[in-house]
Amino acid sequence: MKSATKQLLVVVTAPSLTVARKLAKAALEARLVACANLIPRLESLYWWEGKLEKATEVLLLMKTTQARVDHLERLILKLHPYDTPEFVALPVEAATKRYLDWWTKEVS
Repeated sequence: MKSATKQLLVVVTAPSLTVARKLAKAALEARLVACANLIPRLESLYWWEGKLEKATEVLLLMKTTQARVDHLERLILKLHPYDTPEFVALPVEAATKRYLDWWTKEVS
């Protein structure tokens, strides 16, 4: 394992697989992420405008870097259909050296 210092895992939810694919493809084509994993049929429970809501969503796990996260956030906010989309960036503490090297190389 290698210590990671600049890699971030970004969590985004989308209302459908079609939207999730559109967001992932746009981020990949802009070279803002090395990879996007789409996890369908996520059940989300949350508060929205004073009411408890339930929705089926797609979870995106997007691999980016600290240098590109602001650009990724702007892209997601621009393309996302939600009024307040989830965009959470989590630091990666460690991963295999080969994976971190690939991740960093692919995000330009």
